[in-house]
Amino acid sequence: MAETALKRLRLSEIWFLVAAQNPLKPQSGVFATRLAALRHKIAGHGPRFRVVAAEAETGLSYSADVVAALKRQFPDVKFVFIMGADSFAGLHRWRRWRPFVAQVPIAVIARPAATTPRNAGQRPLLKAATAMAASRLQRRRLPLSAAAALADRSPPAWIYLPAPLFPDSSSRLRAARKAKCP
Repeated sequence: MAETALKRLRLSEIWFLVAAQNPLKPQSGVFATRLAALRHKIAGHGPRFRVVAAEAETGLSYSADVVAALKRQFPDVKFVFIMGADSFAGLHRWRRWRPFVAQVPIAVIARPAATTPRNAGQRPLLKAATAMAASRLQRRRLPLSAAAALADRSPPAWIYLPAPLFPDSSSRLRAARKAKCP
């Protein structure tokens, strides 16, 4: 996803914001492990990929608050929030999702989990495009041809980026790691 976003959006850097705890998921207690694993995984990608523990550093828990804090700390940076289509499909359940989308343009990238068993085999955009947030933001959706200009757009603005679909997910990787550990 990061490589797709870097190229298609013509970004100078990708900052990986590691969530201390997703409020929509059960407590996992694996923040330090996730942070270290991500740093290790992107180490070979050079200076254009950066791991940021903004939630842990600021004590903030919600994306709307974290983005606002980052924008205050880095006023000259043009941020784009990159998320998977599976997350975008549930965006309306995020705390303060409307103020969040009003702060930063969003790139929604194809993810295998963005389809449900009922519509499996259909385009990955389907579930995300029919979600409440997408419906409310439909007029602010940009065509794929505008991808390189997303960072310059005033929010709310969003774009859907097709991407290679990899079956890996954080939940599946955690389950596999747990199965290997006694």
